[in-house]
Amino acid sequence: MTEKIVSDSKAANATSKGGAFRILMIGDVVGRPGRRVLTSRLGEIREKRDVDFVVVNAENAYNGSGLSVENYNEIIGAGVDVITLGDHAFRQKSIYPLLNAQEPRAIRPANYPATAPGRGWTIVDCLGTSERPPMRIAVMTLLGRVFINQPIDNPMTTIDRLLERVADVKIRILDFHTEATSEIQAMGRYLDGRVSAVLGTHTHVATADEKILPGGTAFQCDVGMTGAFDSVIGRKVAPVIDAFRCCRFSSFEVAENQLGIDGTLVDLDPMTGKALAIERLSFREDE
Repeated sequence: MTEKIVSDSKAANATSKGGAFRILMIGDVVGRPGRRVLTSRLGEIREKRDVDFVVVNAENAYNGSGLSVENYNEIIGAGVDVITLGDHAFRQKSIYPLLNAQEPRAIRPANYPATAPGRGWTIVDCLGTSERPPMRIAVMTLLGRVFINQPIDNPMTTIDRLLERVADVKIRILDFHTEATSEIQAMGRYLDGRVSAVLGTHTHVATADEKILPGGTAFQCDVGMTGAFDSVIGRKVAPVIDAFRCCRFSSFEVAENQLGIDGTLVDLDPMTGKALAIERLSFREDE
């Protein structure tokens, strides 16, 4: 079977949603500007694109690093179903009690030690509609090991264990938070046909490689970021240039201009969990 590559809106919309289950994965929310554009625009996007389920990576939501309880409440209150975290999961200690309470709507990478706060996967029940029955959705998140210095287990052996726990769930979404495109491409191939979607976060730069793999798994190396795009991956430009050019390292403040939301829409067959269509979403407030 050849890969079905969907690289533009016209092609992506060729498959009508119909009775499909549509998820939206939104890339790393960066600081207050990211939270502001997410909370003010998500409802509009959900309605316009007929989205059933929203997953948001929010590990940079607190001033660019970590997630606070207040951030959590704000993002969930905007209509987000599950929040995923990454290598900054534990930067804000105020989130520890919520993670330790096994809150099902906030998960950290599953390949952290079992003693770390929180859990790495969740199962959410979604109400049915006139076109489809009620659904159960498993959301999992893992941290890559290439170029990321964290005390973590092998993500491939970890996902094998996770899949045993969600074996009775048809729709399975993985947020793979990783730096190297080679690592996430290998993960996508490893999981093809075993999960509904492998969608990357962490680099804050949306990649143009969205596709449906031969086994029916939707794939993209990175879904992008949510925040200020007049920036270097969400940070003010001048200090970053100084760091690269002159080795003058200072605080990388969160940028504030040209707000937008990057994400990826995936249509799934509710009976099999296989992907039917995938499309990049790129929303900018000034367009």
